[in-house]
Amino acid sequence: MLRPDTGTAHVGGHNIRTHPAQVRSCIGLTGQHTTVDDVLSAKQNLTLFGRLFHLSKADAMRRAEELLDQFHLRQVANKAPSTFSGGMRRRLDLAASMILAPKVLFLDEPTTGLDPAGRREVWNTIGHLASGGTTVLLTTHYLDEADQLCDRITLINHGRNIREDTPEGLKRAIGAESLHIVAHHSEDLNTINTIMAKHTHSEPTINTETLTITATCDTGVTALAATAADLRDHHIDLADISLRKPTLDEAFIALTTDA
Repeated sequence: MLRPDTGTAHVGGHNIRTHPAQVRSCIGLTGQHTTVDDVLSAKQNLTLFGRLFHLSKADAMRRAEELLDQFHLRQVANKAPSTFSGGMRRRLDLAASMILAPKVLFLDEPTTGLDPAGRREVWNTIGHLASGGTTVLLTTHYLDEADQLCDRITLINHGRNIREDTPEGLKRAIGAESLHIVAHHSEDLNTINTIMAKHTHSEPTINTETLTITATCDTGVTALAATAADLRDHHIDLADISLRKPTLDEAFIALTTDA
């Protein structure tokens, strides 16, 4: 709708400056807020969208039937969206955006306001779309959502692309894994600290209030197994031992703070 000030982009192989109509023909959009009609039934909503996309009445009805099955909405085909859960409403909205089976689907914060069950429903649906060949460009503030769904992630800070990588690549960018141990007895902390330092090759951090010791490690499971075996040989009883990777939330904070 707006011409770029500088630069250009290609979507589905089409230049947005020179072939905007072709770009629009191969994209779909689901906005942050659902656009379905609460009075019409789910099937009527999909048929209406089909007609708005210039399908014949018969083709619009046929496509509505296909999408009801694809998005697991058959059981509510004749019910109004006002009776749906948040996740079900979002699935209907996604179905409406897929009327013409676009090559590229833009999703703007698709799970905002949904409860955990609703988010899981939408995640599953998006995963099925991507595995079926649709390219999905997703914007989200939920980094666990990006971690679950995305093959590649671009971090945006103040309108600038500051880093693009795989989820694992972004997490690796801020450091190694860390080994966490919770002791049962405070008198074991010094021994645990010495053993952890030996196997992680780093200086552990001790929290005497929570009886927790943490150390970064580059060898992951190898360091955990060696530490656990050594502690067992010293007859030290632990409350917990775990290997923890950096989260995307931590990666975002670290990378945007440095930007």
